[in-house]
Amino acid sequence: MIVDSHCHLDRLDFDKLDLNLDQVLDKARAKQIEHFLCVSVTLDQFPSMLDKIKHYDDVSASCGVHPLDQKDALNKQQLIDLASHDKVVAIGETGLDYYYSKDTHAVQQASFVGHIEVANELQKPLIIHTRDARSDTINLMREHKAENCGGVLHCFTEDWDMAKKAIDMGFYISISGIVTFKNAIELKEVVKQIPLDRLLIETDSPYLAPVPYRGQTNQPAYVEEVAYYISELKGISFNELAKATTENFYSLFKLAAKG
Repeated sequence: MIVDSHCHLDRLDFDKLDLNLDQVLDKARAKQIEHFLCVSVTLDQFPSMLDKIKHYDDVSASCGVHPLDQKDALNKQQLIDLASHDKVVAIGETGLDYYYSKDTHAVQQASFVGHIEVANELQKPLIIHTRDARSDTINLMREHKAENCGGVLHCFTEDWDMAKKAIDMGFYISISGIVTFKNAIELKEVVKQIPLDRLLIETDSPYLAPVPYRGQTNQPAYVEEVAYYISELKGISFNELAKATTENFYSLFKLAAKG
């Protein structure tokens, strides 16, 4: 059994997939995927996202604001109110993305700090997005005691030095289908170094479909391809990789009900 530790079920294009949500989840379950973490990117859209998934026992939710969706100051009280829902097992995704938004660094940083504070208050782990912001991400995590709530650096594409610093703070590193891309040379070497007890796997669907589905709409069933690829990369069996990453998921997201 494996887990898709990060997907956006509310953002799937069901017309393109020619499937509805029930069918998407059943297709994944047929591949022994036992749990799905549906990740929020805005507070305004969170209620709609929650409404779509609330009837599925094997789907959990996060609540937060993606750094690229952070146009205004974070409403911390709104985040606290929404993230207190029983279905919410994590805060985020939050973090810093300096690749696209050069003019929003200050807003992103303030929002990231707010998310860390809420995660510590509610004692729910963080889901962190980081791109081209290695120093600031780690520094803000340290300054605001992110190690107290823990969490994961999701869809990781940075270097081993950053991964090691996050792992030393008790964080997990989650790997998406990007690792299967031919040009992901550095990432493949990083994945080889990540300790098995700190590793998670994800699709980040509907984005970043792994090989051999690259270019298509991603979906949770494809996390199996990520798992197979990483197991070969690390020289271990698929079952060993599946067991470890599933145990890691429930160890981190303690509020996620098993299977």
